[in-house]
Amino acid sequence: MKRWLAAGVAALWAGFFAVPVAADALLEKARALFRPIPAKPPELPGNPATVAKVELGKMLFFEPRLSAEHNISCATCHQIGLGGADGRPVAIGHNWQRTTRNTPTILNAVFNTAQSWDGRARDLAEQSGRPITSAIAMGNTREGVVATLRAIPGYRSFFAWAFPGEAEPITFENIEKALAVFQAALITPDAPFDRYLAGDETALSAEEKEGLALFIDKGCASCHQGVNLGGDRYAPFGVVQRPGAEFLPPDDKGRLMVTRTPDDAYTFKVPSLRNVALTAPYFHSGSSWDLEQAVAVMGTAQLGIELTPAETRKIAAFLVSLTGRQPSIVLPVLPPSVPSTPRPKS
Repeated sequence: MKRWLAAGVAALWAGFFAVPVAADALLEKARALFRPIPAKPPELPGNPATVAKVELGKMLFFEPRLSAEHNISCATCHQIGLGGADGRPVAIGHNWQRTTRNTPTILNAVFNTAQSWDGRARDLAEQSGRPITSAIAMGNTREGVVATLRAIPGYRSFFAWAFPGEAEPITFENIEKALAVFQAALITPDAPFDRYLAGDETALSAEEKEGLALFIDKGCASCHQGVNLGGDRYAPFGVVQRPGAEFLPPDDKGRLMVTRTPDDAYTFKVPSLRNVALTAPYFHSGSSWDLEQAVAVMGTAQLGIELTPAETRKIAAFLVSLTGRQPSIVLPVLPPSVPSTPRPKS
């Protein structure tokens, strides 16, 4: 009797102090490879975010007068309502020119190692300035955009607010900085997959979990990992089998055009898969409009395996779970031009 009572008391106390049951094996695998998007964006080195700078950056993001013709803004190609991309194979730029690559999403770009498909921009500030001065994208010059903003009286107070104490706050470098802090704030936390990583095992459906297991076990996660499931490394497109020219245009040599290193031919930054269900068409060529097709192409080109239709469907279902809470943006009212403001180029 005493022995039975002692055992019962021991079991009762064990219930009070029991170690929580370990998460399932799939969750443990996922936690070793991926991280959830944080609730707040990280600070940019040397460019701390302030309310004034973010507000100015938002104005500039939607400002078409950054372009030579006053008709193209950052938001033209990076549309917040389209997952931070533009829904086109390649963007349309200055004088209706077609750019050469698909527009990468700006959402969660702050977590990327570098910007652009070939990593030519080291950070968001540099990437913010490049399209403005691109003859294909926005067609302006550093001097031209600065002159335009200085000739819009309303911008003087906004720049002075964002960059206090500077004798002349309207500079190209400050334009880049303001744009960078606003774009860094465009993150999408609280995706079902983030909630799963946080321990809510009901956040993913059975099919999505099967897709996650395939994503890990088949080797997709060898490149698509970390907080952004990509964006942190470079890889050749066609590790095992080079895809067709419709997916890999032969004239675009990728990172080779930046490094001039032969080994970098047809190498590109591994894209983030965050919100990928919102950002068709896919690949740097913008050549696939079907997420399951894109998964199948990556299977043969990168992994050397033929995924079955059921496998591609399940992996695509998992990728849909990467769609997070989208930014809610109140469009800014931009300061008006005055008679002395430079006019569009044509």
